[in-house]
Amino acid sequence: MEVILLERVAKLGQMGEVVTVKDGYARNYLLPQKKALRANDANLKSFEAQKAQLEANNLETKKEAEALAAKLDGQRFVIIRSASDAGALYGSVTTRDAADAATEAGVTVDRRQVQMNRPIKELGLHAVQVVLHPEVEVEIVLNVARSPEEAELQASGKTIQELAAEEEAAAEFEIAELFDDIGGATSEDEGDGPQG
Repeated sequence: MEVILLERVAKLGQMGEVVTVKDGYARNYLLPQKKALRANDANLKSFEAQKAQLEANNLETKKEAEALAAKLDGQRFVIIRSASDAGALYGSVTTRDAADAATEAGVTVDRRQVQMNRPIKELGLHAVQVVLHPEVEVEIVLNVARSPEEAELQASGKTIQELAAEEEAAAEFEIAELFDDIGGATSEDEGDGPQG
């Protein structure tokens, strides 16, 4: 099916282009979302008459998106989740969680604007794309941690594996010190005995 694009559509084309798409994509997505019109003579004439208005609207929404992008770009949002000692989440972090975290911080983002290839299933820092307008895209960072303290450590650059290794090394050092103290006390006791 041939359609006229009413706005820029990623991987498809710019506003005003006539493109050929699969019938289902046009009927189920482009036409209901008002992103395109069927390409026929009446719609082509209608589009030409509205083109200046559509371009003005697009420019206005793009400016609004760019203002929001300036506030949002590079922001870090902390998401607290329970996880195993190895760092695997009991569940996952989805686009809805990312949108909710941004909204709680004072920037309204819809979950459909958040782009994730797959849900986040482990602790750590994760870069996520947010598409505010077909021509405006920013990156935010989700800091997924078990506690606010852990989130601060992750933000400083330490991974969960490094933290676990440090804790294990500290525990081993304490155990070694304890055995050294016990060993030292035993040898002192033996030295105090009767000498014959």
